[in-house]
Amino acid sequence: MYKKIIVPVEMGQLEKGEKILAKAKTLLDTGGEIVLMSVTEIVPAYVAIELPADLVDQSVRDAEVKLREMNAKHGGHARIKVVIGSPARDILNIAEEEHADLIIIGSHRPDFYNYLIGATADRVVRHAKCSVLVDR
Repeated sequence: MYKKIIVPVEMGQLEKGEKILAKAKTLLDTGGEIVLMSVTEIVPAYVAIELPADLVDQSVRDAEVKLREMNAKHGGHARIKVVIGSPARDILNIAEEEHADLIIIGSHRPDFYNYLIGATADRVVRHAKCSVLVDR
């Protein structure tokens, strides 16, 4: 069905990430590719001053390890990308750079400000140039 699927995983939601990776495998065309990704958020300078100097680098390394483990559990066929930035913006950028035809994104329980789906998922749905499947 799909040739290139982007699967963004939030490190605090690894079970959901495994679920959407399994779903992506069922939707992938023969010869297609899954890009399993995570975004480590930039820490504002006024907060970073109170944190260890290598916090972001360590977060990136941890995300890479966790994504590799998840990938191995599911056959090891996905390509892994970890970037530093803004989750919604970077998910959209990678989907465009990779010429993805589907993004499968998890959604958390919404709060008052984003009643239907989470803030990141909401932005991805609104601005993606490809199809988006939101997993609740």
